[in-house]
Amino acid sequence: MKSAVETLNPTRVRLTVEVPFEELKDSLDAAYKKINQQVTVKGFRKGKIPARVIDQRFGRGAVLEEAVNDALPKFYTEAVNEADLNPLGQPDVDIKELKDGELLSFTAEVDIRPAIEIPDYSGIEVTVDAVEVSDEDVEKSVEQLRGRFASTKDVERAAEDGDVVTIDLEAKVDGEVLEDGVAQDVSYTIGSGELLEGIDEAVKGLEAGGEATFTSQLKGGSAEGKDAEVTVKVTKVSARELPELDDEFAGLASEFDTLEELKADSRKRLENMKQYDQATQAQERVLEKLLELVEVPIPEKLLADEVQTRKHNLEHHQLGQMGLTIEKYLEIQGKTVEEFDAETAEQAIKGIKTQFVLDELVNKEKLNVNQEELTEHLMRRAASSGMSPDQFAQAVVEGGQVPMLVGEVARGKALAAVVEAAKVTDTNGEVVDLSDEEDELEQAAETVENVVEADGEIAADEAK
Repeated sequence: MKSAVETLNPTRVRLTVEVPFEELKDSLDAAYKKINQQVTVKGFRKGKIPARVIDQRFGRGAVLEEAVNDALPKFYTEAVNEADLNPLGQPDVDIKELKDGELLSFTAEVDIRPAIEIPDYSGIEVTVDAVEVSDEDVEKSVEQLRGRFASTKDVERAAEDGDVVTIDLEAKVDGEVLEDGVAQDVSYTIGSGELLEGIDEAVKGLEAGGEATFTSQLKGGSAEGKDAEVTVKVTKVSARELPELDDEFAGLASEFDTLEELKADSRKRLENMKQYDQATQAQERVLEKLLELVEVPIPEKLLADEVQTRKHNLEHHQLGQMGLTIEKYLEIQGKTVEEFDAETAEQAIKGIKTQFVLDELVNKEKLNVNQEELTEHLMRRAASSGMSPDQFAQAVVEGGQVPMLVGEVARGKALAAVVEAAKVTDTNGEVVDLSDEEDELEQAAETVENVVEADGEIAADEAK
């Protein structure tokens, strides 16, 4: 076999392959054997039909076609390996010449990973938010905890903000009551924003037995998106009663004996959360700076496929779970189709570029993934998927996705290495040391996933 490579552009090549006919022998034998098992010829046992009879009855062309289809993947792979290419996706193959007994010639055009030069990144500098927890932050956190231990007490007065009301609802569109537009004994906290727009204004000031009518756009159901005339009747008004903020409350709501200990713990937890957010912010901003340093050509077909995947995931998974159409989503976001397409393409380009650059860094820095790192990553992915670690691991192995997980961890290590080399300061001018951040590698891997995310990654589509 002889092969040659022609570079069409930085991300696409054309392979020209010539195969002497004798190298097709194994595929020809396999073709005759396959046809033997599929056809019946009178006078011959199944599977024992001579090649010359198959040629006469079914045509030599059918045999050659079967043999070529069998042989092409092998010769294509050999040509790719010989040229040391990193193909992306499946090739476009064109048979140029097939001379029986002489020669098979074909071309294969395929996208490839572009050659990338990683410059010195040690000079990257970013600024992140300072970790500051105010007394007000602590008080807000404690108040939220206090709210979870609130009780309710029926009152004989008009409903106010924060009250819990029990209501009956009836929705009409064009004067007709909707079949799915009636609900009774609905519990609603005024001001929560969990029901229809306009309901807070309608029920405030009503006592038990009072009712009001208002117009609101329906968020779901058979008349989703339409304006409805909604009648709401209040059957009960309950006031929320918060427990006293004292040591007794601290003992009830936590493992601490005093309110001061509870507040100190709340402050510590808020600091940890802000430190985590700070580390994520540093990783995101360092990644942005790194991508600015590197010129990365993007394969057109890969970009088109990535954009399509992102649109499909949004429309059929995320929005589908929320009962929204893409049209309704764009209306809520206040975006045109053109703006949405441009934004999706921009995100896809960033995701592809991130993978290319970090994968090149993995190779350049010779970063390896050990079993402990892979296991930790698998545990986190399992938790986020709602599966047990054993179930998730089994699904990964059966789906052949282990290399994908290894790639995610490796890219996380690459980003963590760049962050470690960068200078990170906070808004107070203090140098931020992220080397002691717990789960730094997993956090970096998650940061990369959020950029790349499109239900599958480039590496999974590579074919040699």
